[in-house]
Amino acid sequence: MSQVISDSPTVLVTGATDGIGYATARRFVDEGATVYLHAPDQDSGENAMTRLVKDGAEPLRLYLVVANFTRLGDVAGLADTLAATLPALDVLVNNAAVAGPQGRTYTQDGNELTFQVNYLAPYLLTTKLMPRLARAGGRVINLSSATHAGGNITWKNPAGDQYWPLAAYAQSKLALTMYTKSLAEAGGDSFTAISVHPGVFRTRLLPMYGRVGRPAEEAAPILTTLASPTYPVVDGGYYDGLTRAKPAALVENPRARSRLAKLSAHLVESALH
Repeated sequence: MSQVISDSPTVLVTGATDGIGYATARRFVDEGATVYLHAPDQDSGENAMTRLVKDGAEPLRLYLVVANFTRLGDVAGLADTLAATLPALDVLVNNAAVAGPQGRTYTQDGNELTFQVNYLAPYLLTTKLMPRLARAGGRVINLSSATHAGGNITWKNPAGDQYWPLAAYAQSKLALTMYTKSLAEAGGDSFTAISVHPGVFRTRLLPMYGRVGRPAEEAAPILTTLASPTYPVVDGGYYDGLTRAKPAALVENPRARSRLAKLSAHLVESALH
């Protein structure tokens, strides 16, 4: 992996091969950032890179990184590679997510797929990149969802005794929003972390909302604005678009967040070392 352009903010956008991630990566590049575009596999990543360049993105500001979030070893490997390559990371946008599959599905790590891809993978990636974020005084933007407010954490078994796709998705986004608050507290003044429901857009996740979504490109300015160090945000806050909003009660519950932290560390323990 070659050296990034100097004097350029360094940004990692996960799940950037289509939808909101793709549009956000494009906007960051256009604004002068050096963007590490994450893809789940080489083919989709190369296709996205080709489309971005054909669409006018500066190729010298784009770097492709690949990791399958259904494999925690891949996530850890990506984090280790970036930590060894980048002196600092200005922005991490945890966008990669999946809708709950129709039937309960487990990853090879033994976790329910939705919970791992939407929560455990960004938790692991962010945990391992914290020193690089701290060095830059960076920002973490975790893409939550309004559905998190209807979620619940099934502590003893995140896969749930009964499976329902929307419930699995809501749980994963609730966990991510809770983690954001804890991450902000852990980071102190060294970096900023917020969660955001950008709105309902036309992405692969739209069928869950049962609504007509806006073009994914309209989400990009929301995320790049929130990521800007000059835009004031409340560390650990939950945002609906650019407006701070009230999150689910569990997000503000220190005991619940502490319990989630212990569960999360246990579930990714083998990949952390």
